[in-house]
Amino acid sequence: MSNVSLIIEERAADIGNFKVGRLLPFRQKRMVGPFAFIDHMGPAYLKDYQNLDVPPHPHIGLSTLTYLFEGVVLHKDSLGTEVEIKPGAVNWMTAGRGVVHSERTPPYLRSSEKVLHGLQIWVALPKDLEDMEPSFHHIDADELPAWEEQGVKYRLVAGEVMGKRSGVPVYSPLYLIEVKAERDADIEIGSQLFGESALYILEGEVRSGEYVYHPKHILVANDATLCTFQMKAGSTVYIFGGEPFPEERFYFWNFLSSSKEKIERAKEKWQKNEFPPVPGETERVPLPISNLRKET
Repeated sequence: MSNVSLIIEERAADIGNFKVGRLLPFRQKRMVGPFAFIDHMGPAYLKDYQNLDVPPHPHIGLSTLTYLFEGVVLHKDSLGTEVEIKPGAVNWMTAGRGVVHSERTPPYLRSSEKVLHGLQIWVALPKDLEDMEPSFHHIDADELPAWEEQGVKYRLVAGEVMGKRSGVPVYSPLYLIEVKAERDADIEIGSQLFGESALYILEGEVRSGEYVYHPKHILVANDATLCTFQMKAGSTVYIFGGEPFPEERFYFWNFLSSSKEKIERAKEKWQKNEFPPVPGETERVPLPISNLRKET
């Protein structure tokens, strides 16, 4: 009997000059624990004249997590941060009451062919921290907990679970675990998980009960504590989840909040150019007329 209650398929979405696969939110499952938004970027094979260019845009009420498999992205924000994110590292930006950032191909790669592949994730903040001061943290790949058990490689990208704790400064109980199987393997970790849980298949094949699942799908568990499945050799999955919040979260564009009024104030503030600027940047993404973050 499968422990899968819902299968979410990756859907195409446009983030300006770059196509992504949208995973969350979904009309039947808007959040998994505090995870509110997941985009699968690429793999995109960019020509020497093609680059990632996401101009300054605002966020409120959430933390963003960027995790790359391939490529390099230059992050700049209104806190004065300027840092490159490379494969295996984590960029963790907490918007709180408001932050602005841009994401671009670094100057030294803009005239060469390149690959970009990774995950962009939003994690909702607890209601009492939605207006906290914005902050930014970069955690290098070798700083993340990594271990191997019976031919399976684990890496704890964020949170605390399985007796490990990531250095990413999260604000509620959650976990994001990378699991890579070098050979066919049985995974039985449900007793160590909590809250709501889901699994994203990046590559390979996963079996749960009598069912077989393939890449670009999220499998939402009926019960996190029953998280048992089989992975084919060469498969990579991401298990994520945590304790859900009691309050509903509302979306508009890049804004996430438990309060519709806060979202309306943020929209007005962006239109009036009252968010702090990103040093050295003059472009601004305009406020959309309709909500680009609606569930599909």
